[in-house]
Amino acid sequence: MKKIKNRKIILASTSPRRKELFEKLRIPFIIEASDYEEDMTLKMPPVKLVKVLSAGKAMAVANKHKEGIIIGADTFVVFNNQLFGKPKNKLEAKKMLEKLSGKRVDILTGLTIIDLDSKRKISVTDIAKVYIKKLSGKEIDNYIASGEPMDKAGAFAIQGLGAVIIRKVEGDFMSIMGLPLFILSKQLKKLGINVL
Repeated sequence: MKKIKNRKIILASTSPRRKELFEKLRIPFIIEASDYEEDMTLKMPPVKLVKVLSAGKAMAVANKHKEGIIIGADTFVVFNNQLFGKPKNKLEAKKMLEKLSGKRVDILTGLTIIDLDSKRKISVTDIAKVYIKKLSGKEIDNYIASGEPMDKAGAFAIQGLGAVIIRKVEGDFMSIMGLPLFILSKQLKKLGINVL
């Protein structure tokens, strides 16, 4: 693992998937849960909202520290300008999958990096497109029965069994999973942290 001289990097997320993705960068970091209360009902375009939510997560952690780099991210599924979060129950998962069947959806990931040492804040939104195959009622029921859709935005997981319902992807695969590593490493470089 590379040594990053005297820089504390904090990932403001308890998502196991984001932790796993961040580990791919092979730079030391710590995890700290953000107590930011997400409000998906804020009246703004999804592209802006996802950035605002990622900034909120990062700021909530940044406020507890005097130095270091704080990274916050938020991801959701958008179809027809409608946000699809995690389904509350099996019926909601079924309705989501019926609506998204055979459609192209946008996966939006907001990424915010706060450098407390230089007082810089970077917020960006990444958009990837996912094409979902036409699903039969039986396929939807079987997928829900697997349990996978229940804690996933849009009721599907591209990195799991959900891979079999994805026809095509355009964009950053890591972003779809929750953390756009290409953009993250590019922005960290601006702050003096070279991943490679």
